[in-house]
Amino acid sequence: MVTALEKLKGLFPETAEKGEKREKNIGLWALFHKEMGDHIRSRRLQLLLGLVAVACFASLYGALTGISGTSSDGDFVFLKLFITSGSSIPSFVSFIAMLGPFVGLALGFDAVNSERNSGTLNRLLSQPIYRDSVINGKFMAGAAVIFIMVFAMGGLTAAVGLIAIGIPPSLEEVGRILVFLLFTGVYICFWLGLSILFSVLCRHAATSALAVIACWLFFTIFLSLLAGIIAAALFPLDGIQGLFNVMDNYRCELYINRLSPYYLYAEAVTTILNPGVRSIGVVTNAQLEGAIAGYLPFGQSLLLVWPHLTAMCAMTLAAFALSYLKFMRQEIRSN
Repeated sequence: MVTALEKLKGLFPETAEKGEKREKNIGLWALFHKEMGDHIRSRRLQLLLGLVAVACFASLYGALTGISGTSSDGDFVFLKLFITSGSSIPSFVSFIAMLGPFVGLALGFDAVNSERNSGTLNRLLSQPIYRDSVINGKFMAGAAVIFIMVFAMGGLTAAVGLIAIGIPPSLEEVGRILVFLLFTGVYICFWLGLSILFSVLCRHAATSALAVIACWLFFTIFLSLLAGIIAAALFPLDGIQGLFNVMDNYRCELYINRLSPYYLYAEAVTTILNPGVRSIGVVTNAQLEGAIAGYLPFGQSLLLVWPHLTAMCAMTLAAFALSYLKFMRQEIRSN
């Protein structure tokens, strides 16, 4: 009877492949739900969410103060809730750009090495679960938590701002805010993929956390300093020759800065949330001649920031792909 069933299964290879895919998906979704539950019950994530919530409401208070201090009349008042800063309080975008990476770090810096050190990873892989389902489930669960947090925080901020200013957003403003939240989710997922990579490479969780923090400091602070030094060395601005190197110096510094996800994110969200930004980079007087002053349409703003979103997605996928390949080639031993 068993032999007959095997022969029948061999006659229908597509059915056998579907069964294998179904079993693989069962293991993946089981790990996904398990990791989601661990993240939600984690005190670490709850503390970070509280910190981000306090920062968002502080930025909202500063934005409302700044808007009321100037004028609430004009176009795109609702977008000013996210980009306006108070007298001593940064804007919502600035807070997210600085604190967002720590959310990704907290979700991934001990994703693999903590289970390896405790011996649970070896017991997990002894079950009928594919190895790639482990790393995929961890990244998918972290990304789901990040996008839920980002859209919930953005919706809460928009709701409180709507009650405070009493001016409903237009359809274009809603679209710009949704694109901004999408950019924010992808930006934090990059740091999640990078932290998972160091979690695979480093044996101890403290080492992987320090490595990710070092990367964050480099991309956020030191890369801009190095960009200015490298641009000045390649295209000096001293003497008469410096007059001809101004444009090359600026472009070189700009291209080096764009290697940083922090700079890409800041440039993209500033463009999408401020319709008054009509171009990215250097604009000459010849290009400005004959231009009509006004706001840039939503579609044109998307065309300006589309390369930034593509670059951030590529960075995120590259970081996760490296962690995936390294994890698949590692030898898992019980302690």
